[in-house]
Amino acid sequence: MVTVTVLASGSSGNSTLISSGPTNILIDVGLSGKETAARLQSVGVSPSKLSGILITHEHSDHIRGLGVLAKSLKIPVYMSAAALETCGLKESLPCFEPIVAGQPLHIGDFKVTPFSTPHDSVDPLAFTLECHGFKISTVTDIGYLSGLIKERIARSDCLILESNHDMAMLKVGPYPWALKQRILGRHGHLSNDALAEFLTHDFDGSARYLFLAHLSRTNNHPEIARQAAVSALGARLELLETWDTRLKMTYQDSPSETIHLD
Repeated sequence: MVTVTVLASGSSGNSTLISSGPTNILIDVGLSGKETAARLQSVGVSPSKLSGILITHEHSDHIRGLGVLAKSLKIPVYMSAAALETCGLKESLPCFEPIVAGQPLHIGDFKVTPFSTPHDSVDPLAFTLECHGFKISTVTDIGYLSGLIKERIARSDCLILESNHDMAMLKVGPYPWALKQRILGRHGHLSNDALAEFLTHDFDGSARYLFLAHLSRTNNHPEIARQAAVSALGARLELLETWDTRLKMTYQDSPSETIHLD
């Protein structure tokens, strides 16, 4: 069995736990070390049982608690060498393993494949994780769904995909114009509409579960994001199963529902 829990998702901190039981992998540590530990405990996993930490990129909402957690527990950290150099945490990580897009690695029960994404950071990555015949793909902080991303996430049993903003809310919202342009750009964040377009035209229907991730508190609303995804999936007549219980939301202030693949 493989379980997936999004511990936190949003511009104030991101972290996802994927577990086979013996192997527990944390993707990003965007909360403080203390809060990350508390959320792990809340879903029944001791921080000391972490097998490794994967880092997507060096922005603070993905590495805020990395130094504290990795140093105190001596957890192996897997991230690109360029991202490590940029974030300045080299001395804080007692066990660092550089990873390269397109080169698979193994952490306990999992085969992990990093791949490149379009985002305004140094060498940003997303991941597929395979274990016991199941495939989980997690992709956030992307300006658009590139052909490479679509290829990598095909035939996934669980997808964690960005649904960052509602276009109308962003355009009339309080953000400075320069920030709006960054978010809307090809290396910014994925809108509800862009995700819906993927679900309508390119989603292969294989996933049992889809998490909507990295929702903006200012420029989105969970029900708006959910409805956009539901409408897109509903237009696919070949997807006969209802998505009412398979579409999962993620939250900034609390962990998501834990899903089980077995």
